[in-house]
Amino acid sequence: MTSPIVTVLIDTYNYGRFIEEAIDSVLAQDFPAAQMEVLVVDDGSTDDTAERVRKYGSRVQYFYKTNGGQGSAFNWGLRKSKGEIVALLDADDYWLPGKLRRVVEEFDRHPEAGMVYHRLEQFDMRRGTRSDGSFVAISGFVPASRKSLLSYILYPTSSLAFRRRCIEPLLPIPEGLRVQADSHLSGLIIFLAPIVALEESLAVYRVHGGNLFHAPGSELSVERTKRRIETFRILIEGMKDWIRSSGRNLEEPNLQAFFMQWFLTQEADQFTILPPGRLQLFRHLWRYNYYFAPRLTRRHLLVNYIHALGSLALGYRHLYLVDKWIAMIKGATRAPHR
Repeated sequence: MTSPIVTVLIDTYNYGRFIEEAIDSVLAQDFPAAQMEVLVVDDGSTDDTAERVRKYGSRVQYFYKTNGGQGSAFNWGLRKSKGEIVALLDADDYWLPGKLRRVVEEFDRHPEAGMVYHRLEQFDMRRGTRSDGSFVAISGFVPASRKSLLSYILYPTSSLAFRRRCIEPLLPIPEGLRVQADSHLSGLIIFLAPIVALEESLAVYRVHGGNLFHAPGSELSVERTKRRIETFRILIEGMKDWIRSSGRNLEEPNLQAFFMQWFLTQEADQFTILPPGRLQLFRHLWRYNYYFAPRLTRRHLLVNYIHALGSLALGYRHLYLVDKWIAMIKGATRAPHR
C-alpha cells in the first residue's frame, strides 16, 4: 500500500461537542481519500469524544493517550503519521471546502516550501457573527528581509500545513507547551525553508469562550493570562535553544528584534496582573513602536507614540484617557462647519 500524500492531524481534549464537525469538514474535502489519512489524537478526554470519533470507523485513526498537553499530542500524532504533508486542525475548528486541495496545490507549485498557511474566518459563537480574521501575508525565506521577519505573525493551528521533511529537525516539540505547541513549528520553520501565505480564508476559527489560548474579543482571565505568559516563556526558550544549536548567533540584530517582539507581548500580559510604573510603561510602549514598526501604519505609530508620552503623565490605570482625548479631537475635526 502506498503512503498517503497528506496526514490530517486533529488534536483534541474534551471537545466532543465540536469534534464531529471538524472531522466531517476534512472528509468532505475535494481530495482523493486514498491520498489522505486522518488522525485524531485524544489527549485524555473525559467526555464523549471517543464514542463520537469511533463512529467513523476506518476512515479515521483514533489514538487515546494520557493527558499531557498539545505538545505531547502533536508529538504522538507526528510519530504515527505517514504523509509527506502534515495539515493541522484543532478539534474546535473546521475547514472550509477546497482547503486541502488549495494547500497541496501550493506545495506542488513551491517544492522548496516548508509551510503553507492562510487566513482564517472567525466564528464568534457567543454573538453569532462571522468575519475574516486579520492577516499579514508573508511568503518566501522570511529571515532574508528584516521587514518580513518583524512582520511575520504566528497564526493558529488550523491554518498551518507543513512539509514533513522540513519539520523533522524541529522535533520533538517541547512537551512543556501544553497549548500553542504548533508555534514551535511555525516559529522556527522560517529558518529552514521558504513559506507560502494564502490570502483566502480556508478554515474557521471558532471563538466559544473556552478557547485555551486565544479568544478574540474576550477579556483574558487571570488564569488564561498566566497560561499565556508561561507558554510564551517555554516557547521562547525552546526556540532560542534550537537556534543556538543550529549555529545561529542570537546577538544578530534581526534575531534580537524578532525575539523582542515576543518579549513585549509577554510583558503586556504581565502588566494586566501586575500594573507597571510610569517609566516602565513608557519604556514598553516606546520599544513596542520601535520593534513593531514594520507591521504598523504611520497613523498607528503616531497614536502609539502619543500613548507612550501620555503614560508618563497618566500611568497605566488612566492611560485610557488618551484614547478619549484622541476621540474628542477626531469628533471636533469631523464636525460640520457652520
